[in-house]
Amino acid sequence: MDCIFCEIIKKNIKAKIIAENKHAIAFLDVNPITNGHTLVVPKKHFGNFSTCDTKILMAVSSLAKEVANKIKNSSLKPIGFNYLSNEGKIAGQEVMHFHLHVIPKYSKGNGFILNYGKTKTKNTEEIYKILTKK
Repeated sequence: MDCIFCEIIKKNIKAKIIAENKHAIAFLDVNPITNGHTLVVPKKHFGNFSTCDTKILMAVSSLAKEVANKIKNSSLKPIGFNYLSNEGKIAGQEVMHFHLHVIPKYSKGNGFILNYGKTKTKNTEEIYKILTKK
């Protein structure tokens, strides 16, 4: 398997590791959007969020919270955070190993930007019927 995150986990590639627990590791993104932008990845390879084991998801989430608090309590002093996981190339996933971005927010219009209302969507009632149809 040719996975850069698996190589980081095995310590074959150096990374700026911020924190880790039994099932996950957190390291600074090499192409950060903002100061402190960190990736939290499971130590076991899962291709994406949807295929990740629930117990492992909980460990990733717990570590992401720890990282956010570490950033929040540092001299970086962010005013908010975005937590993001892309699934599939179409959604912007570049490394096919599930990872959660912890992206500190320092000001409006800086860092990760939400793009509300730019896509034509179906009526919410129609979507609700599709998703709850038995």
